[in-house]
Amino acid sequence: MKQHILIVEDDRDIATLIKYNLEQEGFSLRLAHDGEEALLAVREQKPDLILLDWMLPLLPGIEICRQLRREPEYKTLPIIMLTAKGEETDKLRGLNSGADDYITKPFSPQELIARIRAVLRRANPQAGAETLTFLDIVLDTTTFRVKRANKEIHLGPTEFRLLRHFMENPQRVFSREQLLDSVWGQNVYVEARTVDVHIRRLRKAINIEGTEDVIRTVRSAGYALDGAAA
Repeated sequence: MKQHILIVEDDRDIATLIKYNLEQEGFSLRLAHDGEEALLAVREQKPDLILLDWMLPLLPGIEICRQLRREPEYKTLPIIMLTAKGEETDKLRGLNSGADDYITKPFSPQELIARIRAVLRRANPQAGAETLTFLDIVLDTTTFRVKRANKEIHLGPTEFRLLRHFMENPQRVFSREQLLDSVWGQNVYVEARTVDVHIRRLRKAINIEGTEDVIRTVRSAGYALDGAAA
């Protein structure tokens, strides 16, 4: 599944360069060029990580970081601060505001990618695992086998990708549009209602006799993998 990164950078040349390099690594990207646009982008589609420039129009990156950390939904959202400020006191201010890492400009694309992957691993250890587990469900990403309560579950390719995405992000609510981008891909054009069809198929396959429904439907919001689905 593609991990989604929000790049918040007012220098459009730098933003474009970062976007190009991260797209080559398989990430999906969104750009924001000022502080207010950044907060709007986060709330429209919660990213897996934010690359946040310190000096921004309208609202500085350090204040964006503080605001997000005050909200429960974004308290653990990975944030890497990008800045030309290289003094130790500046670095401490960035980290104390809630940033997970701090990169001083100029930086190499290779260093940036390595830092991103390290922060994402710390934030979500399941994402790189070969075997994912949620309650009594076990998904093997190498053999493409799924078991629930020690019974083999047979899934179609799309249902497998859906379940994997949910298991990598348990309890997180995804809209139909977010699932289309993450599971089908941003360049695949299908109707949002297609998600409902595959969710029904996934539910039917994994909710075997004697087990609870683990896919929660959130009205007007989307779907989540949740032990309290019922």
